[in-house]
Amino acid sequence: MTELAFHFNVPEPLFYVCRLLRKAVTSGAKVVVTASPDTLAGLDSALWTFSALDFVPHCFDGSDPALVAASPVVLAASLDNLAHQQILLNLGLNVPAGFDRFERLIEVVGLEEDERQAARIRWKYYADQGHPIIRHDFNSK
Repeated sequence: MTELAFHFNVPEPLFYVCRLLRKAVTSGAKVVVTASPDTLAGLDSALWTFSALDFVPHCFDGSDPALVAASPVVLAASLDNLAHQQILLNLGLNVPAGFDRFERLIEVVGLEEDERQAARIRWKYYADQGHPIIRHDFNSK
């Protein structure tokens, strides 16, 4: 069963995700990030600029198949035909179709009300499916 974690009340989600991806890549993990195309484009830019000393290797799912297979981070609007199935990071508002193929799912939720409402719906869906959920709330830190 997929291990789920929600990271709630994240003040700057893209910057937070950049740091999370850097940590994952450093530990040898492979991550697929799913979101809307606009959010993925913003994340792509942020990954190139968030740190002058670090680079997080990544590519888009439509890139050359050899590059996608070799990249530790894949930015994907759809989860169809992806080789990576270790960690899925969702920045979208909906439950990602096919999330249950992954070992872990991380949901990152910002401060905007629409994100929070959508996250509540996703939480209920996962809980109704019997998934245990780990909660990380940045308001409590």
